[in-house]
Amino acid sequence: MTLARVLFTVVALFVALGATAEEAPIRLEPSSVVADAGDGISVRLKLSRAVPYRLSLLDGPPRVVIDLDGVDHRSLNEIELDQSEHVLSLRTGRVQKGWSRLVLDLDGPYTLTEAGETVLDDGATIVIGLSVASVEEFRAAVVRGRDAVAATSATGADIANSPQKSRQTGDKPLVVMIDPGHGGIDPGAEAGGLVEAAVILDFAIELAAHLRAAGMVVDMTRAEDDFVPLETRVSLARSAGADVFLSLHADTISEGVANGATIYTLSDAASDSASARLAEAHDRADLLAGVDLAGQDDVLAGVMMDLARTETRPRGNRLASEIVAALGAAGIKTHRHPIQQAAFSVLKSPD
Repeated sequence: MTLARVLFTVVALFVALGATAEEAPIRLEPSSVVADAGDGISVRLKLSRAVPYRLSLLDGPPRVVIDLDGVDHRSLNEIELDQSEHVLSLRTGRVQKGWSRLVLDLDGPYTLTEAGETVLDDGATIVIGLSVASVEEFRAAVVRGRDAVAATSATGADIANSPQKSRQTGDKPLVVMIDPGHGGIDPGAEAGGLVEAAVILDFAIELAAHLRAAGMVVDMTRAEDDFVPLETRVSLARSAGADVFLSLHADTISEGVANGATIYTLSDAASDSASARLAEAHDRADLLAGVDLAGQDDVLAGVMMDLARTETRPRGNRLASEIVAALGAAGIKTHRHPIQQAAFSVLKSPD
């Protein structure tokens, strides 16, 4: 298999694993409900597709806060959610770019008994259960939640300010992390008897050999047909001290004909609807495997992360331009718009 024979999509960045991406709005479905369940409360949020979410208990007054990534906050107001006598009021709004918030003011102290997201072909359902608790139990749950947020925020700030990774100056070998997309329980696209996970792994192995021959240090997120969660792929690149992270895919489209290489980098919004759908498909594969992506971007660490992205994003864009130029010089066909932007999770980490 040679480079010229492989149809692939490259999600590329230059130690720019990130940006806060605002995907196409997801809507809350009419079957969603907040209702009594005995002495407790049951929250069922039916969504048009799976999303990362954050959940916390707060006091003064007792309340539950649910943050949803990518959900149109207007759709939260269009449905009569509150059917519970234990919920004194229900408020909604937009709290952060791309995030909507649902606040349930409670009639007393409660603790969480259930929280999870189920993904189906027609969307996803977030289920949250609350049971009556003592004041001490409630306060302990609030403190645990605050400690978790503080830990997440510190992690985000440490990443943004980390002095451990210095900018590549050319005086040492370039460290490249190649990420063959999909694998294991997630085969990716299939067409004409070909399976994306297998095709792209073969190509990644060959690419790694060529890069090593050119004097680069190369590692891979997977070397076999294994499923690797999206956040783990990014963590592997970080732990390896990678200068470049290349995620490789060979995608199909449901309508029309497409061929040639495309380089994807990240911006605040997908560059076209096809890019948004493609990003949604890759993210959903991780959600289907039960991986929680909610920790990808914490509100309290957002400012520090944005500072890191301000520096890393231009380098990713320059690398994309260099790759396109090199492909053209080698006579390899590219898409008519070879550089595009999308909201892939592997691009969302700030460092």
